[in-house]
Amino acid sequence: MDSPFKADILKGKVALLTGGGSGIGFEIAKQFGNHGASIAIMGRRQQVLDSAVSVLQSLGIQAVGFVGDVRKMDDANRTVESTFQHFGRLDILVNGAAGNFLVSSEDLSPNGFKTVMDIDTVGTFTMCHEALKYLKKDGLGKKSSDGGGIILNISATLHYTASWYQIHVSAAKAAVDAITRNLSLEWGTDYDIRVNGIAPGPIADATGVSKLAPDEIDFQARDLVMPLFKFGEKWDIAMAAIYLASDAGKYVNGTTLVVDGGIWLSRPRYLPKDAVKQLSRVVEKRSREVPTGLPTSKL
Repeated sequence: MDSPFKADILKGKVALLTGGGSGIGFEIAKQFGNHGASIAIMGRRQQVLDSAVSVLQSLGIQAVGFVGDVRKMDDANRTVESTFQHFGRLDILVNGAAGNFLVSSEDLSPNGFKTVMDIDTVGTFTMCHEALKYLKKDGLGKKSSDGGGIILNISATLHYTASWYQIHVSAAKAAVDAITRNLSLEWGTDYDIRVNGIAPGPIADATGVSKLAPDEIDFQARDLVMPLFKFGEKWDIAMAAIYLASDAGKYVNGTTLVVDGGIWLSRPRYLPKDAVKQLSRVVEKRSREVPTGLPTSKL
């Protein structure tokens, strides 16, 4: 699918992505690279990193990978420092590392809950904290005329209402959204850094759907709760990321952009569309016949 953005919209920028070796993170890395950015990706698995970097380089993208765990401050610091040493600057940080699995609340151990919080929430803050000195205006490698850098935190919509068997991730992503808002206030004011988030919906070609909505679950009624009648694609999330990371989104700060086709707003359709008008007429007629608030015994 062709991009709606100019091919050089991120030219000269350096982006570091956690969780950038696969899934949505890799698609963002690829599209950033296709639009002119140099790419550093951080992940825990060397083989996945090597494969991702090889693919990016085969596309003509300057790319490098660093093994590290976002839960460990030393790994975060080393990756940020290595990115700067390799490319000479850091302009964009994308926090995409995450953990998830289906589990009922009573079967979720405190350690399992903590693990997801550590990856999603603590890891996000740790990476932001370690990258600050390179992202801020007047920071190392960044002239005052350049302005500040960009932080994008990958969130979710699970916590906007409530989600079955996702208490751990809902809590973690709610905290990530709070990090996004607070850093946008403080670092936007002090350092001219824009901090935003993206909340993807179900993405057909990402690992999240295969883990959280496997084929074994019957989703015959799925279309009834999907306003656009389709899953999203990783490309959709990557385009949103380009918008927020480029000058196209230069006045957007402190927001989490929902990219889910409106699914989080939806509920199962409990009445066929063609029956709404007829039922409405019946209800309105009845309301005129029985005054509101008066007991029928007194009519």
